[in-house]
Amino acid sequence: MKHMNSEVKEERTSNKKRIDLFLVPIVLIAAFLNLFKIWTDEYANAYYTAAVKSMLQSFHNFFYASFDPGGYVTIDKPPVVFWIQTISAKIFGFHGWSVILPQALAGIGSVLLLYVLVKRTFGVWAGRFAALAMALTPIVPAVSRTNNIDSMLVFTLLLATWMLFRAVRTVKFGWVLAAFAMIGVAFNMKMLQAYMVLPAFYVFYVVATKITWKKKIAFLTTATALMLAVSVSWAVVVDSTSADKRPYMGSSQTNSVLELAFGYNGINRLTGNTSVTGSSHKQPAQTEQQTASSETKQNSNSSADSSQSSNQRKSSFSQKMQAPGGGNQNGMFNTGNPGPFRLFQKGLSDQISWLLPFVIFSIVGLFAGVKFKGPYTAKQKESLFWLAWLLPVAVFFSIAGFFHQYYLIMLAPPIAAFAGAGAVALWSMYKQHNDWKSWLLPGGILTTAALQVYIMSPYVSSIGVAPIAGVGALGVILALVLAIRKQRKNSLTNYLGAAAMVVLLAMPAYWAMTPIIYGGNSMLPSAGPDSSSGMGGPPSTATNSKQSGFNGMQPPGSSSGNSSSNNQMQPPSGSSNGGQMPGGSSNNGQMQPPSGSSNSGQMQMPGGSSNNSQMPNSFSSKSSSSKRKSGGMNAEVNQKLLNYLTKNNTGEKYLFATTDSTSAAPYIIKTGKPVMAMGGFSGSDPILTVSKLKAMIKKGEVKYFYLSGMGKGGQSDVITWIKENSKEIPSSKWQSTSSSAQQGPSGNGTLYEITLK
Repeated sequence: MKHMNSEVKEERTSNKKRIDLFLVPIVLIAAFLNLFKIWTDEYANAYYTAAVKSMLQSFHNFFYASFDPGGYVTIDKPPVVFWIQTISAKIFGFHGWSVILPQALAGIGSVLLLYVLVKRTFGVWAGRFAALAMALTPIVPAVSRTNNIDSMLVFTLLLATWMLFRAVRTVKFGWVLAAFAMIGVAFNMKMLQAYMVLPAFYVFYVVATKITWKKKIAFLTTATALMLAVSVSWAVVVDSTSADKRPYMGSSQTNSVLELAFGYNGINRLTGNTSVTGSSHKQPAQTEQQTASSETKQNSNSSADSSQSSNQRKSSFSQKMQAPGGGNQNGMFNTGNPGPFRLFQKGLSDQISWLLPFVIFSIVGLFAGVKFKGPYTAKQKESLFWLAWLLPVAVFFSIAGFFHQYYLIMLAPPIAAFAGAGAVALWSMYKQHNDWKSWLLPGGILTTAALQVYIMSPYVSSIGVAPIAGVGALGVILALVLAIRKQRKNSLTNYLGAAAMVVLLAMPAYWAMTPIIYGGNSMLPSAGPDSSSGMGGPPSTATNSKQSGFNGMQPPGSSSGNSSSNNQMQPPSGSSNGGQMPGGSSNNGQMQPPSGSSNSGQMQMPGGSSNNSQMPNSFSSKSSSSKRKSGGMNAEVNQKLLNYLTKNNTGEKYLFATTDSTSAAPYIIKTGKPVMAMGGFSGSDPILTVSKLKAMIKKGEVKYFYLSGMGKGGQSDVITWIKENSKEIPSSKWQSTSSSAQQGPSGNGTLYEITLK
């Protein structure tokens, strides 16, 4: 008890000390990487930004996280982060930057929390280096500069970690409850992803807490029960509410939060038994890639294709078009192929793995001499915590069937913690000449530099040879010199060690800046010279990578008529398909539709945006202005269409209905009026039936329908009925050009009107 009280007094005394001056520049670096130029992103991720716009309009929309102001369907995630974003937009006004701000601040907060967590046990220099490593991990600022959830999720889990560490130090049950309750809050941010840290929490509490086994079991059981109660609290309220009194639960197949949590956003992520679009056409990721390969061959023979079901072709194509990088050697969404070395493959390694070899050497050093039965030092206990966080998460990403690159931010805290703690530990072993342990520092520097050269090598055309050769040469030289000078103790050796750390952080720092230098992608954030494309792999052959991305896609009803080669979408360098995108035949890098389509090679993204020939590699015409619309594939509004719909609205609740959220989101953001995404996010949610739609039309809730032919999924019957019972609006009345109709992989994008008596 005396020991416990002395620890508490020591903590209070340390809190009264002056601020660490070395921490100030680290925080400023994090602030720059997370905040600079976020005000140029007007739409952010338009899917989520539209939800914030809707949530600002009523408490009903706010509570359920409704995608549209009409309360028709929710977004595909729990509401907590979007509650915070909505509050931010309420305070600062509705802007792209105001919905990004909470995540940017969370990114900075994670740096500070990691400093506090590591410093107390491993020393101030370990805390500083851990904080710097966290700030410079490329995927951290890349995600934090968007309105995606993951940055806030990591901050919340680190806050729970701080509570757990305090619970162990003070032996107070209240802090245990708070820590696990915070994981429950994190569950209401991104569902089962929050539970990835549970092994670390259980192992650490069992090993580090000096209480009886009976109390440990009782405390952990109670805390887990509280965590589960907090986790499902919102879900239980929603699922127990009558379906006609709330929005449909987006991206679920049964209108259930719990099904979404444990299915689409849960186990299916591991197994890969989920389509990218969330449709009912589920298939493993490996099979999806094989399907892409077979379709490439089939597309060369259109007569053979004619016997296939058109719905199957459209569903398969929709799935692949939502997955940049899918179907090539770098795996779906450019996340590599499952296996023990997946985190070292292209597309993932440059997001998170820059310091992994050094971390491995650090783990060896930190656990050197540890006996299974203990006793364990405080450093060993906390090292065990970070290891129990790192390994399960790394295993998940090594074998998972479906995830996005930016999910890798979950690995950033343990990697940064081990980088900081390990740098101090390995340096101490090096200086003490502790037999084989003294070789861990130069060995870690050498192997880490080698990996960084490997990571950068595919980007030689973008960054040049000099930085790659520089990191390699300096890494080898510094490692060798440290090995040679192992027996000497002087200031020069200290400088060499510091220089080695600078070299190992130099290229991660540059990669972390790429969303600022080249532009970011708020829909699929990643870091690297091609960060604006959201591809996350080696750069394309675009002449201006700073302007690559999906933002050139035109809004519903517009037709660019631009077939310039500068607007072709290029595949990641080194792709084995010769420039093909999934499911299409080669055409000099142009994206191809499924065979049988009427558009002769034209490309259309979900939502019906047309480019009249290729997917562009440049931003839309507005991208050169001070505001950047990077809300995904279709973050633009066709003003002529909007004017027509507004003028001809006769009191209908919905401005218009469309197949999916991609077409609807920009109009919700622009007008704040209800726009119905009939099939939810991807157009595949089984929300509507023909009878329900008839009832809505008779009530005067909706009469205009924009159909692009994409994202039908489970609503093909509804779309067929619309086409058979509607009047087609001449394109000259609503299209931005005189083009007869929008072209797409599945046919024309068309505006329909239905009025039932």
